[in-house]
Amino acid sequence: MDGTGQHRPARAPCATRGNTLTFVHSAPQRTMNGTICYEQPLNERIRTLLRLEFLFTLADHRARGESHWDSRAAVTALLDIVDLLSRTDIKSELGKELERQLGVLGELRDNPVVDSELLDMNLRALEGTLSGLRDGGYSPGATLRADELITSVRQRAAIPGGTCSFDLPAFHQWLMRPAEARRLDLELWSRDLMLLRDGVTLTLDNLRRSANPVQVTASEGFYQETVDQTRPCQLIRVVLPAESPVFPEISGGKHRFTVRFLEMSGPQRQRPQQTGDDVTFQLLRCSM
Repeated sequence: MDGTGQHRPARAPCATRGNTLTFVHSAPQRTMNGTICYEQPLNERIRTLLRLEFLFTLADHRARGESHWDSRAAVTALLDIVDLLSRTDIKSELGKELERQLGVLGELRDNPVVDSELLDMNLRALEGTLSGLRDGGYSPGATLRADELITSVRQRAAIPGGTCSFDLPAFHQWLMRPAEARRLDLELWSRDLMLLRDGVTLTLDNLRRSANPVQVTASEGFYQETVDQTRPCQLIRVVLPAESPVFPEISGGKHRFTVRFLEMSGPQRQRPQQTGDDVTFQLLRCSM
């Protein structure tokens, strides 16, 4: 926590590169250095965490906007987070993953190629987040669920166009407030979600940095690999040049995963077809 009592954002993950251990923020699914990264989770826990990460990123981006359309989109993203929290015990699932990562990283303490100072920073971040999640009084999303305005929006959100001004005049009034006032409300509503967000960020960043890219080739647009059962893969990442005409369709489970490279055809964006060309790409098998 910082001096205001708020949890600081989780630190970037540690990863071994050569003979050093570094902290680097990842940028999944983002055009970066002329490439695009595509991700596919291989279990339900990581799938849920990726969805939460997406919604937190969307809410953060929209909350910084000036227009009432930005604030509307931010509220929608926060409501989606609350709905996702209601479907599964996120606190428990995230706590289990944090605890597991603590065990894995703790075994690196005596590894001579690991930067012990950076490793200790990561372990402290994991321990602090895990402790906060296990606090019996911590209920992520409680502020949103208790707010009458948000409740009224949530009740109408499932109806197409159900949050129009004539349906929710109170929400319309709020949207017409100055941008700074709306941002303060959004910050208040999301405050008890920040610990959860930090845990999601820390967990996924550690997982992403657990793998180094290898170059492989998909013969005629198809690649398949058997998963090492001694170290089950949790997340597949495929990196392509940004200008590549193909995109990957990734599927997999406990025993194997496949990558099919598809391309759009025709001016009407007809159903994508698997390419007949060989495709060379960067593959990362993320596992902790």
